[in-house]
Amino acid sequence: MDVLELLRLMISNPALLITVLLVMAVIFVNGWTDAPNAIATVISTRAMKPRPAILMAAFFNFVGVAVMTSFNVAVATTIYKMVSFGSDDRVALVALCAALFAIVVWATAAWYFGIPTSESHALIAGVTGAAIAIRGFSGAINTGEWIKVIYGLLLSTFLGFVSGFVTVRIVGFLFKRINRRKSDRIFGNAQIAGGAAMAFMHGAQDGQKFIGVLMLGVLLARGQTVQAGSTLQISLSIMILCSLVMGIGTSVGGYRIIKAVGMDMVKLEKYQGFSADFAAAGCLLLSSLTGIPVSTTHTKTTAIMGVGAARRLSMVNWGVVRDMVLAWVLTFPGCGLIGFAMAKLFVQVF
Repeated sequence: MDVLELLRLMISNPALLITVLLVMAVIFVNGWTDAPNAIATVISTRAMKPRPAILMAAFFNFVGVAVMTSFNVAVATTIYKMVSFGSDDRVALVALCAALFAIVVWATAAWYFGIPTSESHALIAGVTGAAIAIRGFSGAINTGEWIKVIYGLLLSTFLGFVSGFVTVRIVGFLFKRINRRKSDRIFGNAQIAGGAAMAFMHGAQDGQKFIGVLMLGVLLARGQTVQAGSTLQISLSIMILCSLVMGIGTSVGGYRIIKAVGMDMVKLEKYQGFSADFAAAGCLLLSSLTGIPVSTTHTKTTAIMGVGAARRLSMVNWGVVRDMVLAWVLTFPGCGLIGFAMAKLFVQVF
């Protein structure tokens, strides 16, 4: 499947055309609202100014999607096989459109209020809710793949915190004899590399999730179903298309999210910002290689919490943390219910 074949299918199938446009909209919104988490710390510690940092994130999001997907599609395959929409391709495509519409609504509302909600969890919840609306719980859920989502939730939350805590302690120990001015210069440069690594891994994780949904839409448009043991074959042109859209979305910016994650939650020094980026990027790499779809937002923000807590618990603004946790807790039922309701409505109307 390449872009030209995708265009031919879109022309002959209006439902697929709408599906692809909505997938592109979701990818754009992800780059716009979720990708800023990757560069929040590098801006908050003043290692980079906002505009250059956003442009750097846009570029490395693009590279992350293309490079990781070229040799490992495990995350995309998990999303692709997570639920079943049944054998009625018209109803299935309409339900998938409803799920994507729900995700855009949820993500845009979160951006408006400056809440770093997880686009990954919104995607999983919206698609799952829509599938349940037309097939029921037992018929919609592929338990073997969905359990990876639960693993991802635990991994991104606990491993992110622990890795941030441990990493900053190690960095502090190794550089404790270096004077403040010299260490700021070292970690200011290192943070730029850390921010680039985080942006790369954001593209690698989230780009694959949306490619998985795109390929699911193509499969449904062809009247096919996901086969057990099947793997995705993704062309370079599809990778480039998705990574470009995500990169453009990132370039729009997301100062509200950057402020909430990098400035309000914990006041970081440069070595702490580097530690948070390094820890979170390592967690994302591990999960990408093992096919576990984790939340980049969860991973980065819990790594920042771990870094702050390693010095003292009072460094963490627990009021901001509470708001974030509430948003995360609400994402699954909230976006899932919107996806469910939209699927019911769209199937009746269309």
